[in-house]
Amino acid sequence: MRSFSYFACVDWSGAKVERPDGIAVAIIGPKGPPVLITPKPHWSRADVLQWLFRLAAHRQNILIGFDLSMALPFLDKSSYFPAWDQSPGGAKELWSGIDAICNDDPYLNISSFLTHHQASRHFRHSADQVGDLFGSGIGRLRQVEHHQRATGQGNSASCFNLVGAAQVGKSSLTGMRLLHQLSGAIPVWPFDPLPSHGPAIVEIYTSIAAVAAGRPKGRSKVRDQDGLETALGHLDTPVPERLNHYDDHSTDALITAAWMKQVAHNPALWNVPAMTDEIAKKEGWTFGVV
Repeated sequence: MRSFSYFACVDWSGAKVERPDGIAVAIIGPKGPPVLITPKPHWSRADVLQWLFRLAAHRQNILIGFDLSMALPFLDKSSYFPAWDQSPGGAKELWSGIDAICNDDPYLNISSFLTHHQASRHFRHSADQVGDLFGSGIGRLRQVEHHQRATGQGNSASCFNLVGAAQVGKSSLTGMRLLHQLSGAIPVWPFDPLPSHGPAIVEIYTSIAAVAAGRPKGRSKVRDQDGLETALGHLDTPVPERLNHYDDHSTDALITAAWMKQVAHNPALWNVPAMTDEIAKKEGWTFGVV
């Protein structure tokens, strides 16, 4: 199993604005506590993309976790978008297609995709605006999300649901635009093989890290110094200097970066029996789900 020197977590955001408050980036190295990377005024999605290009150029030995879903459900219906004859055939084609439709949307937004005459049919946009192909219940799930629920490792939401505080669809779709524009500069596991050196990107759910850090399921968020100290203590990780402001985006990123450092050497997280080759290419997998 290869080793990494640094670990980073990007708590992502699908908000329409240029510099969402919800983006936070934390990094931890061989020694010391995790720290926030805090540009001013705030991160933009374009800033994160340029940061990734710099890591790629310097061949930084870093594992980067993004808190978003990197593909949509495919295997349940043998298609991302049934009834659409131009539905993509794989995850990278999906990223490319979303980015092309949203070419004129600023800040890596996905407004044009969500109003597209075919794509929009598959999403729950609001309580009273539901696409005719959304289906019923919570919406379609990827295989990793079914596996999480069945094994009690998580309670993932459908990316086709865009309603409520727990929705992950908008952040995931904007993240897919970023992954396409990254143009292969950094391998994205499991769509790409894990490289023998240099940076790599994985999908993570910060709630998995929070539970590993002792937080109760369903109450994973940390919003104060005491909570952060307790969580990092569970991970045998030093505590960073007091933050200017405690919000769950920053603490999610700090805790998850520390967790990644603790577990990334475990071969079982990279060789998951439930993840077939087809799942890896079409839907991806959440690092840490076994």
